[in-house]
Amino acid sequence: MNSSKNIRAAIIEDEKPAARLMHGLLASLRPDWEIIMLPGNIADAVKWFATHEHPDIIFLDIHLSDGNSFLFLEQADPKSMIIFTTAYDEYAIRAFTVNSIDYLLKPIHRERLEESILKYEKLASVSKAHNEQDEILEVLRSLANPGKRYRSRFLINGLDKSYTLQVADIAFFYVERGITFAMSYTGEEHVLDFTLDKLSEQLDPDQFFRTNRQTIVNIKAVVRIEPYFQNRIVVHTRPEFKEKIIVSREKASAFKLWLNY
Repeated sequence: MNSSKNIRAAIIEDEKPAARLMHGLLASLRPDWEIIMLPGNIADAVKWFATHEHPDIIFLDIHLSDGNSFLFLEQADPKSMIIFTTAYDEYAIRAFTVNSIDYLLKPIHRERLEESILKYEKLASVSKAHNEQDEILEVLRSLANPGKRYRSRFLINGLDKSYTLQVADIAFFYVERGITFAMSYTGEEHVLDFTLDKLSEQLDPDQFFRTNRQTIVNIKAVVRIEPYFQNRIVVHTRPEFKEKIIVSREKASAFKLWLNY
């Protein structure tokens, strides 16, 4: 991570008064930062990112003049930390208040902005931050692609018969001794001839999340989550898995976003 004297911050905001206010607050809180005000529309902001070195951090308005800022993320693929800003309460449920991405509700107050800056500065390294942010952006990309067709059923081959298993009836998938199982809501286990990596490509990311190397869970099966050691999360499902379903620290932010989307 750059030292505080080398930090480059970009503001992408379609309302000029709000952009000027953010610039003024940042300049007063971190006078050593280089602060750039970029166009508040997707098309021009994407062009800028294609021809300039990406800043360390972006203060990004969710609603830009020509569309949703998630389209900007998809097209520009910024190599930057992101703090979202918006005047709309409804987006708060998406839970962007995590280590690598924070969320500021307008009007932005100096104290709240300082908290976000401190979060950014406390990150141990840029690579750690990017790992967490990549998980989150992957969720956003998946959820923003509703046109893709995902698997709806499996053909299960048994000893004396074959039958179909509907994806909607599966609470979670897991791997044990190299074999992949699908656990239905009724507690029945079905053997699948798929790896979890392959399943991740074929399942609807709005419904299923790869919690770790061993499990993929259906959002309808999640009954509660609990904090665990080292900023990890334990996921409780119905039916309950025989082992703890633990989400890593790196995936925790993306998992919370997925639950709240």
